Amino acid sequence: MKPVGIVTDSHSSVSMEVAKELGIHVLPMPFYVGEECYYEEVSITREEFFEKLNKGENVTTSQPSPEDVIKLWRECLKEYEQILYMPISSGLSGACSVAGVMAREEEFENKVLVVDNGRVSTPMHRSILDALELIEQGYDAQQIKKILEDSKDDMSIYIAVETLEFLKKGGRVTPTAAAIGSVLNIKPILKLATGVLDSYKKSRGMKKARKEMLEAMKQDMTVRFKDSYEKGEIYLLAATSADEETTAGWIKEIEEYFPGMKVMCDNLSLGISCHTGEGALGIGCSCKPRV
Repeated sequence: MKPVGIVTDSHSSVSMEVAKELGIHVLPMPFYVGEECYYEEVSITREEFFEKLNKGENVTTSQPSPEDVIKLWRECLKEYEQILYMPISSGLSGACSVAGVMAREEEFENKVLVVDNGRVSTPMHRSILDALELIEQGYDAQQIKKILEDSKDDMSIYIAVETLEFLKKGGRVTPTAAAIGSVLNIKPILKLATGVLDSYKKSRGMKKARKEMLEAMKQDMTVRFKDSYEKGEIYLLAATSADEETTAGWIKEIEEYFPGMKVMCDNLSLGISCHTGEGALGIGCSCKPRV
């Protein structure tokens, strides 16, 4: 048996195809459209999802069933002595806490280690790559869990949304604020730090929002993460729920603002996209974990 395996969920933005290439396992996260349950990459495409979302159908997120999680853990433990389960941040979903309780059961104790390092989307994808590198370097599961969780604050991500409609549905803005924002072309910028998504700034138009996100990221890398930046131990990230052309333009804009740095970009998961809506763009960074 192999010593350590990695299991994550689809909120990591790791597709089934990429997961196969990396040798990891991804649990598809459920969500509901009306009364019908769908699973990302299993029973609905991104195009179908956004078509339903933009039609105004009621889309809500849900946690995976304990049965589905346990089934996947059991399958993976046939191949690995221990597994690192890396789900969506506990600050964004209760699924992480539930997994932590299940991992303490006798069957999984010291075999399944739940990592809560405050990540989602591309930062989580990057964290999985970090974990794989640590496995290659010979670290065991307990050591990797500690390294990743000790580095949880060494990241940030900013996301600008095209419309306030879905933040209104999620209760993050009032109907009145959403109506005024729509008239004034307000594009809110959200910030993910230490595992929690909060409001950062409001911009007049997406063009200005993109500029402000670039400036905020530059400030984070050169001030907050100065040591990692100067050592070249920082990763530049991006995330999107926009179309391919808009996404390509955003990546190019980031590359021009940060010359010489590679940009790792993923699609926002459908479970996150139902809160941001179509057209959201994000930029982030993650420091190489301290060992």
